[in-house]
Amino acid sequence: MKNLILRAITGAVYVALICAAVLIGGWWFIALFSLIAILALNEFYGLSNASAGGENVITLVIDIAGGLILVAGLGCINIELLSPFTTRVLGGTFFTVYLLYLVVRLVAQLYSQETSPLTNLAYSYMGQLYIALPLGLMSMYYTLPDGAALLLAMFIMIWLSDTGAFLVGSMIGRHKLFPRISPGKTWEGFAGGVLFAIGSAFIFKYCFGEWYESYTIESLCCMGLVVSIFATWGDLVESLVKRTLGVKDSGKLLPGHGGILDRIDSSLLVIPASLIYLVTLALYA
Repeated sequence: MKNLILRAITGAVYVALICAAVLIGGWWFIALFSLIAILALNEFYGLSNASAGGENVITLVIDIAGGLILVAGLGCINIELLSPFTTRVLGGTFFTVYLLYLVVRLVAQLYSQETSPLTNLAYSYMGQLYIALPLGLMSMYYTLPDGAALLLAMFIMIWLSDTGAFLVGSMIGRHKLFPRISPGKTWEGFAGGVLFAIGSAFIFKYCFGEWYESYTIESLCCMGLVVSIFATWGDLVESLVKRTLGVKDSGKLLPGHGGILDRIDSSLLVIPASLIYLVTLALYA
């Protein structure tokens, strides 16, 4: 019971912080997700280099700095915080500095004493692609019509998809979805998650219609489908990473929930997939 209460409190605080940062936007959004990126990258690099006693401190600092540049840089460019001229200058500077990170990280590996330098370098770049890039791209939501509301809907759809999958899978789940990676997931649970995510689209459109004036109910339902599918794949990808590395949780930062990477795993695939869908929708609407 005590663990359940602690889990509920932790989850409530996490959800409240995400919702507040998304709706307030601006520097609050950049600050929170930059912090999440730092914590998630630290967890990932700690896990991936655990067999070697952890990543070299110097390369770890370089990798986390690279991720921070990516998340904060894209956030400052996509969110209208500065003048157009300053944003253009910042965009060029950000691109140059991130290219510098890629070069410095490659050169730094030459001086590292790890027994498997190519593997360590691959993990470093994977962390950037898998964690930092999606979190940085998330700020592109603010360039879309009703962007803040749409981003909030994305997170709520992810949470409802997870809830629906758990409830339906627990009650009637029989057919394994992906037993090689996640034995607990079922096709019935997946269907429940899809229904919960699509169902939320009706609530968004008909209860908070003024927030979603630019989107039809059909487009929001399709977004729910995209979110649910890629949230499931995102969870499976992290399960594959943890199974490969022989760990149960990515960390112990969040009491009752594991690590921060365990909380954002679904969104890491949902963010780019939903952006592809929404940008395509805007282009061909």
